[in-house]
Amino acid sequence: MANGFHATTIFAIRRDGKSAMAGDGQVTFGNSMVMKSGAKKVRRLYRGQVVAGFAGSVADAFTLYEKFEAKLEEYHGNLQRAAVELAKEWRSDKILHKLEAMLIVMNKDHLLLISGNGEVIEPDDGILAIGSGGSFALAAGRALARHSNLSAREIAEQALRIAAEICVYTNSNIVVEEIQ
Repeated sequence: MANGFHATTIFAIRRDGKSAMAGDGQVTFGNSMVMKSGAKKVRRLYRGQVVAGFAGSVADAFTLYEKFEAKLEEYHGNLQRAAVELAKEWRSDKILHKLEAMLIVMNKDHLLLISGNGEVIEPDDGILAIGSGGSFALAAGRALARHSNLSAREIAEQALRIAAEICVYTNSNIVVEEIQ
């Protein structure tokens, strides 16, 4: 990916019965050029009841959004079932298997990471992060969750702001979506 597009930091948290997902807006080509600073990488799916965020290839992510939304429709909004079925198809399909992206998806009850290796992971602590600045956002979000009284939305936004201060592939054009 050194000569390709670097895209995204996504952070998500479930806290006190509320969930929030934040994503930055930067898309970088190679190691030296910002191609876009206001990309929207977090979006609502399935009648606004599900929020999804992607990291990786933009075209691949749009393919995954479409596939995941079809699975949500097929399984009547059951997030866990749709995630497992997408992961199974993603892992076994010859074309999908080549997609380079990851998804974080959430609804009012669950927060999941979906990968092309067939993984569907629900975090123990209700916090997930992916993408170029994911480890920075994850560390910041965990610290904020443990040592503050901030809301899920505030933690998501601040975790992304902190990641943007450290990661050259993350900016502070942040989109936050909440589910209560």
